[in-house]
Amino acid sequence: MPKRMLINAFSMNCVSHIQQGLWVRDDTRQTEYTQLDPWVELAQILEKGCFDALFLADVVGVYDDYKGGPETSIIHGMQVPVNDPAMLIPAMAHATKNLGFAFTSSVLQSHPFSFARQMSTLDHLTNGRVAWNIVTSYLPNAGANFGLGGLPSHNDRYDLADEYIDVTYKLWEGSWEDDAVLRDRERGIYADPAKIHKINHVGKHYEVAGPHLSEPSPQRTPLLFQAGSSTRGRQFAAKHAECVFIIESRETLKGRANVITDIRNQATRLGRNPEDILFIQGVSPVVGGTEAEAKAKEAEYLEQFSTEGSLAHLSGSVGVDLGAINLDEPLQKIDSQSMRGFVKSLIESTPDKTQTFRDLIRTRISGQFLTGAPEQIADALQRWHGLGVDGFNIVYSITPGTFVDFIDSVVPILQSRGLMQKEYTPGPLRQKIFGNAKLPARHPAAAYRRG
Repeated sequence: MPKRMLINAFSMNCVSHIQQGLWVRDDTRQTEYTQLDPWVELAQILEKGCFDALFLADVVGVYDDYKGGPETSIIHGMQVPVNDPAMLIPAMAHATKNLGFAFTSSVLQSHPFSFARQMSTLDHLTNGRVAWNIVTSYLPNAGANFGLGGLPSHNDRYDLADEYIDVTYKLWEGSWEDDAVLRDRERGIYADPAKIHKINHVGKHYEVAGPHLSEPSPQRTPLLFQAGSSTRGRQFAAKHAECVFIIESRETLKGRANVITDIRNQATRLGRNPEDILFIQGVSPVVGGTEAEAKAKEAEYLEQFSTEGSLAHLSGSVGVDLGAINLDEPLQKIDSQSMRGFVKSLIESTPDKTQTFRDLIRTRISGQFLTGAPEQIADALQRWHGLGVDGFNIVYSITPGTFVDFIDSVVPILQSRGLMQKEYTPGPLRQKIFGNAKLPARHPAAAYRRG
């Protein structure tokens, strides 16, 4: 039997996540993001469809590069307003039994001692079904929001992340021994203080005495996601990550120096098993009963798509204000030599210079869609899988409609091919994916275990 794919839903506790502008449609529940009902409904739909997890993205700042301010993001609901993703998880977990819940939390946004307790609490409440997507943030406004005078440098953020995660490992893995909790009713002893330890961490950024305030949760350390693609991000993933979120073309993955090979090689040099790291590709499926139906649906989405919202998102992601570009001027009239790297390469790599920049952005967006009949979608995912991709984050255009379409039509095909689970295995999230609820001894967190 082929190795099965991991399938996650990709969403965010906001109005508009990736496909900008589609919140105006009457067949999506995006504007109801402040209510519990649509989230509970989504979790139940995903569990019925045997998805592994719901992955919740997050930001802790506004995208304010575009046209020199946050106005465009605000107007288009482009990841603002945005609520805390972690707050959704207990309600969704209570309504499900097996679905995992991954959420993003930046190392800038909370102290590691507080975060470690929050995560342990969630791991208890979900019976071990939580995962942490570790990010260092990339929006300058995020740094300003936490009194950092702007965003620390890229390397400084990863230095902070290295120490931050080290503190959490000490708390989760080293503070309470496995048999510290006695629950001895006869003697009236809940836990043995001799088996609960301070961590006495003293570092460049943090001083944390401990002990951890939470007793050991089912996973202790949550399943660890990471999404950095830079050189430093790959180093961090090789050391710490169990699942890495990527967005790569199949052509890129065919090359010898691709991100999967690179990170796994680095992990091997660090003493980890390269198979301890799984790679999750982001895809945005548009499924129709036939290819023609799917293309008609895609055309409808593109007609309602917000170009301005997309440019605000892109500007914040690459750190370049795209607002100075005339959207309706042909590319041949734009001085690409005066543009910074990403925009320059985007323009110069486009063969048809009679296109406008607006056309170019719309083409780029349409290229993000995986459009077709169910068999075509399944075939495409299987080709990625054959190149070493372990699973997929399904990006919605409308919610829960995108997920419902995928579950109703593509999931049965993947299951019939032995590529997707038909039922859940027991145990916490890490056990469902890797076969063991706890991190393996070769992971750096294990160095802090006692006994």
